[in-house]
Amino acid sequence: MQFGRTYEEFTVGDVYRHWPGKTVTEYDDHLFCLLTMNHHPLHMDTNYAERTTDFGKNVVVGNYIYSLLLGMSVPDVSGKAIANLEIESLKHVAPTFHGDTLYGETTVLDKIPSKSKSDRGIVHVETKGYKQDGTLVCVFRRKVMVPTEAYVKERGGEQPGRPELREAPSQGVAKGGK
Repeated sequence: MQFGRTYEEFTVGDVYRHWPGKTVTEYDDHLFCLLTMNHHPLHMDTNYAERTTDFGKNVVVGNYIYSLLLGMSVPDVSGKAIANLEIESLKHVAPTFHGDTLYGETTVLDKIPSKSKSDRGIVHVETKGYKQDGTLVCVFRRKVMVPTEAYVKERGGEQPGRPELREAPSQGVAKGGK
């Protein structure tokens, strides 16, 4: 299974459709809000959301949506990344609600070799997130520093640091007796 790409494997214009999608639950949203100390009642207080907002229900916190889409893109885009360099733009286009399922896709916008080190390059991508009905909810652009094939080979290949399986020495099995 591929996990990320080397610089040579990116082609400008390619689109990676991330799979699988993720259904956002109330638990996901509330846990993310609590972990990040975002206690805005729009996200956590159903009574508030029903009575005082245009949506009439809780809206999933936008940073969770962004984080989820970023995570979905890792196997296709940044699984081999040396560094995430920049989030160029981030737009929340439409709200996401508990029970919505998110899908993402990333387009390669550009790629340039590093000017200082020949074993890496910078890939510029745009990720779009959309709901089960196709509604676009989030768009962001980022730049990722990725290794070349030579970099990966020099540092242990596709799964660097993974130990080899060693079978345990055979333990004699007692025969007979109770």
